[in-house]
Amino acid sequence: MEAGSKPSKVKKEKKPKAAEADASSHPLELSPPPAYIESRLKLWADLKAKYDAELAAKTPEPISITLPDGKVIEGQSWRSTPYQIAAQISQGLADNTIISKVDGKVWDLDRPLEGNCTLQLLKFDDPDAKAVFWHSTAHIMGEAMERHYGGCLCYGPPIEDGFYYDASIEGRQISSNDFPALENLMNKITKEKQPFERLEMTKEDLLKMFEYNKFKVRILNEKVTTPTTTVYRCGPLIDLCLGPHVRHTGKIKAFAVTKNSATYWEGKADMESLQRVYGISFPDGKLLKEWKQQQEEAALRDHRKLGRDYELFFFNELSPGSCFFYPKGAHIYNKLIELMRSEYRKRGFQEVITPNMFNSKLWVTSGHWEHYKDDMFLFEVEKEQFALKPMNCPSHCVMFLQRPRSWRELPLRYADFGALHRNELSGALTGLTRVRRFQQDDAHIFCTPEQITSEIMNALVFLKDIYDILGFELTLALSTRPDNFLGDIPTWDEAEKSLATALDAFGMPWSTKEKDGAFYGPKIDISVTDAMRRKNQCATIQLDFQLPIRFNLSYVTADEGGTKSRPVIIHRAILGSLERMIACLTENYAGKWPFWLSPNQVMIVPVASAFDEYGLNVRQQIWDAGFMVECDLDPGTTFNKKIRNAQLMQYNFILVCGEKEMSNKTVNVRTRDNVVHGEQTVDHVCQRLKHFAESRVREADEKF
Repeated sequence: MEAGSKPSKVKKEKKPKAAEADASSHPLELSPPPAYIESRLKLWADLKAKYDAELAAKTPEPISITLPDGKVIEGQSWRSTPYQIAAQISQGLADNTIISKVDGKVWDLDRPLEGNCTLQLLKFDDPDAKAVFWHSTAHIMGEAMERHYGGCLCYGPPIEDGFYYDASIEGRQISSNDFPALENLMNKITKEKQPFERLEMTKEDLLKMFEYNKFKVRILNEKVTTPTTTVYRCGPLIDLCLGPHVRHTGKIKAFAVTKNSATYWEGKADMESLQRVYGISFPDGKLLKEWKQQQEEAALRDHRKLGRDYELFFFNELSPGSCFFYPKGAHIYNKLIELMRSEYRKRGFQEVITPNMFNSKLWVTSGHWEHYKDDMFLFEVEKEQFALKPMNCPSHCVMFLQRPRSWRELPLRYADFGALHRNELSGALTGLTRVRRFQQDDAHIFCTPEQITSEIMNALVFLKDIYDILGFELTLALSTRPDNFLGDIPTWDEAEKSLATALDAFGMPWSTKEKDGAFYGPKIDISVTDAMRRKNQCATIQLDFQLPIRFNLSYVTADEGGTKSRPVIIHRAILGSLERMIACLTENYAGKWPFWLSPNQVMIVPVASAFDEYGLNVRQQIWDAGFMVECDLDPGTTFNKKIRNAQLMQYNFILVCGEKEMSNKTVNVRTRDNVVHGEQTVDHVCQRLKHFAESRVREADEKF
C-alpha cells in the first residue's frame, strides 16, 4: 500500500436496482419492433423514390474538380461523386477516405457534385473526419438503442472523445449491464454495411414522420427555421440530421459503449429527464486497443483521484462545484499566481481588484444579461437585482471610464485574479475542469487598432514563455467571423488580418477554424498537449470591438484637435481558470511535480529516533527558507520504509540525517528517483533549493 493511502474497507455488495438486476432478461431486440419504424420507412420510401427520379432527370454538365495540389479532374454535375473521384486517383485512397470537403464544406462521399468545385479527401486523423466518423457511429448506436429499448431518440452528436445519444425510455433504466447487448447489435449493423442515405424533406413531411417523438417535433418547431431540412437513414433508423456521414456502417471497424448517465433535455434542469449512452469508435481495432490503454492510464492520473491521494483538494456537497484546497493544493494555487505576478511587472501589466457582485445594470450594458443571464448567480439586494460576476471584462470597462483617457496611456493592461462564479448545471460539474467558483489569470488590454498586432504578438510570446516553464506543447488556431457576428465585415477582416500577421510573425504553425470566432471578435484558440498526448484548452486571446461600443469607451488621440477614438479590447488569459490548469497539471505530472511548484518538496528522514531532534531542527531551517518540508518521526516505521514512503509520495528531495550528519551539521541528499547526491551542508541545501525555486527548472532533482 502506498504511503498516504487509506486501507481499503470491505464493502457490502450493493444490491442492483430491479431495473438493473433483470437487464439480461430483456430480449436483444424488441419483438415486434416499435410501430413508428415501419411508419417512418414507408414515408421514406415514397419520398426517396421521388427524389431519385428528380435526380435522374437532371441534365448532367461537364464540371471541373480542383484538388488541393492544384490538379483538375473533369466530372459531371449531378453524377460524379467524391468517392468516384477518389477511386479514379487510387482505390486505396477511396477506401481510406472518411469524408470529403467540397468548397470547404464537409460533404458525403456518395453525394453527387453540383458544379465546379474544390475537393478535399479527409482521413480519420483529420478533426472534421473524426467528428463525422463518430457522428455516424452515434447513428449506429441509436439504431441499436431503438431496436433494444424502443423509446424516443433525442440528440446524438459527436463530442471531443467519441459520441453519445440521449433517449427518452419509459419503464427501463439503462445500465452498464446493457452494454454487451448494444455492442452485439452494433456489430450486426456494421456487418450489414447499411448505406447512409441523405434525403431533404419539407418541414410538413418531417412533422408527420416524427409525430411519435415529441422531442423531434420540438426541434422542428423551435430550431428549424427553413422550409426544408435533411434526414439520414441507415437500416431501419431514420433521424433528423444535417450530416454528413460515412458511406456505410461497415466503415466502423471497432467500437465500444463506454458509459451511461442521466441528463435533461438540452441540459435544462426544469425539462424532461433523459438517459444518455456514450461510446467511442475507430477505423481499426489497434486504435481502439490503444485508446483503452490510454483510458486505463488516464484513470490512474485522474486529478480527482490524485487530489485525494496527495491531499491537494476535495469537493463537498455543501458547496457543489466549489473546490476546497488543502494547504498543499493552496501552495500550488499560489505558486501559479506568483508566477504570473512576477511576469506582469516585466511585461507592463497592472494588477487591479474589482468587486464580486454587481447590479444587473452592468450586465445589461455589457450584453451579458441577454446572452448569459441563465449562467449567473442572481439575487436581490434592497429590491435591486444583483449578480455574482462570471467574468471581469465589464468591471474593467467601468475602471477605464472613470476619467478621460489619452493615447499616451495606451496600451493599458489590467490584470485581475478576482473570484468568478458561473451557475453550471450540477450534472455538468466535473472535478476541477468544470466548476462554479474559480479564478483566472485574467487580463484586458485596451489599445488602439494600430497596436493590435504588436499586443497579440506580445501575448503569444508571454504564452509560450509560461507554457515552456510548465512543460506543455502549444497548438494554435485562428477562429474567424461566425455567422452571428456583430459589427461590420471590413472591421472583422482587418482584425483577422492583424491576428494572422501576429501569428505569422510568431513563427509557430497555426491553422484556421472558419466561423468559430466569438460573436464580438475573432480569437486565437490555444490548446496544450500533455504527457498523455491529450489536448486541453486553457488559454485564450480574443479581440473585442463590441464592449468598447456598449460602454462608449474612448481616448483622446494625438491629433491637434484632440479628437476622440474608440479603443479595442484584447481579452487574454494564459493559465485560464487556475482550477482547470491545476487539473491539467495534476494529470500531466501524475504526482511528480517540478520542484518550484511541488506540494511535497522535501522530506527529512532521521536514521533513528536519537536523531529526531536534529531532523526537526533541519526541518525548521528549510521551512524558514520558504519551502514545503516535513519530517517523518513515525517510530513504528523502519528507516527503509520511510524512504520508500517519501519516494511514493513524490517528495523531490529526501534528506537523511544520522550521527555523522548531526556532527557535521549536514544532511545526505537523495531524490524520489533514488539518485543520491551525497552529504551537503544545510546552508548549501537551502541555497540550491532557493535557486531551483527561483529559476523554475523542471529537472531540479537531477541537477542538485
